[in-house]
Amino acid sequence: MIDAITVETAHLLGDALPMMHRLRYRVFVERQGYEVPSLRGMEWDEFDTPAAVYLIWRDERGVVGGVARLIPTTFPYMIKALWPDMVEGHALPSQPDVWELTRLGVDRTLPPATRARVIGELMCACGEFALQNGIKSYLMVTAPQMVKGAIAAAGWPTELLGEPRNLGRFHVVVAKATVTEEGLQAARRFHGIQQPVLRIAGEEMAIAA
Repeated sequence: MIDAITVETAHLLGDALPMMHRLRYRVFVERQGYEVPSLRGMEWDEFDTPAAVYLIWRDERGVVGGVARLIPTTFPYMIKALWPDMVEGHALPSQPDVWELTRLGVDRTLPPATRARVIGELMCACGEFALQNGIKSYLMVTAPQMVKGAIAAAGWPTELLGEPRNLGRFHVVVAKATVTEEGLQAARRFHGIQQPVLRIAGEEMAIAA
């Protein structure tokens, strides 16, 4: 299962929030070499605000092994703030039905089959969250091969909003992925997932717009 938390609801899952930041440190600082703030083995940036929603996968012991961050484009988001020049011929949105998907990562120490399952559940959870909250599409900065890989497997029709560029040592592109019920069902079939995977921490989570 995938739990959706915010800074307001994270306490309901114990120390899931600091564990998530520690996982992000291992994935994005230690392994991928991101130059972002860190302290005591935790990674964060200026977009980790109360507007952010975190999707986290935890094992049977409650240890966080997968994460994705969702931010409504009605609040400051990474692409618009840092790399608007990567978007060509398109207006950068600020609307409640378009969100940004970033910080998608999985613990590389997990067995390969488990990693594949976690990725599948995270992608399905992104689709479920979108459909539950009136989100039509996600913006993301990703490697071009991801557009043909995990994103295509999620059943999301995807439009490239610019040409791939080198961002530091990474070759990436800005993409806009449309979320549909049909795409979610296709993702579930591809990953062998039979049931919904998303749980919302707390009885109700109000989404600011």
